[in-house]
Order: sequence, then C-alpha cells, then structure tokens
Amino acid sequence: MTKIGIISDTHSTINPKVLDFLKVCNYIFHAGDIGNISVIEQLQEIAPVYAVHGNIDDHKTRLQFPEVLVGKIEDVKVAITHIGGQPNRYTQLAKKIIHQNRPKLFITGHSHICKVMFDQKYQMLYINPGAAGNHGFHRNITAIRLDVVGDRLSNLELFDLERK
Repeated sequence: MTKIGIISDTHSTINPKVLDFLKVCNYIFHAGDIGNISVIEQLQEIAPVYAVHGNIDDHKTRLQFPEVLVGKIEDVKVAITHIGGQPNRYTQLAKKIIHQNRPKLFITGHSHICKVMFDQKYQMLYINPGAAGNHGFHRNITAIRLDVVGDRLSNLELFDLERK
C-alpha cells in the first residue's frame, strides 16, 4: 500500500496543519501554483514530491517543474497538470493528456475549489484538491490523501480548514 497526498495552489505558503495531514504520506503530488520553492522543500522533508508548475510560478520554477507529469504509483497511472478544467469541461491540454495516457487518476489545480469525482467517460478518478495556501478567494484550505493498492484507489481523506 502507498499513501499519497495531493495539494495545489500553495502560492508560497503552506499551513502547518496541512503538513501534519501529509506526514503519513509516501509521496506528495503538487498540482501547481507553488509560489516560493520553500514550499517544496518543506514537503520534501515529509516525502518525495512530484509537482507541476502553475500559471503564477516564475521562470525558475517552470524550469524545475514541468507543465504535465505522467507516471505510475504501484499499478495506477497518474497524470497531473495545473490548468485542466473538470469533467465535461476539460481544457484542450487536459483532453490531450487523457487521450494519450489514459490515466486512472487525473489531478489538476487552479480553481481553488476542491472537487473529487469519477469521470465515467474516461473511467478515471478526477481530483482537484483545492488550495492549500492562503492566497486567493477560497474560504477553506484543503488537501487530499488516499491509498493506492495495486491498481486500486481507496480511503480518500479530505483535509478541510476554514481560513481565518
């Protein structure tokens, strides 16, 4: 079993309670808008981090992290991009990623709105973890973690903290 943490839109800050939530994870996925690279450094103290850049990330961050990341955790193919839309309203880039890679788990960020749903058309789990940072219009800081066992995803947990 592999436990993964999924976050996005930190915009240079990450709440210590989010870090506590992620402490049990074997891997952490960051779906872009990292902001200051110190966020990644804090996450790397917990577990290996796989991240993509977002639209607010600077040139240095864009050189370090790709726009799209595709890989496998156990037997689950995962695809990540920052601006991907959502089921029935994917961006052109997201459609291309999905058609070329057929992921079982598709992760995107950007909206600052946490959304998890199974996409029947593409037979994959869609996750937008919302925003884990303090910058933006979102009312809550959110993050997700879940288990990967072979080719199965299970035990999805939501971190949800009201912003003050």
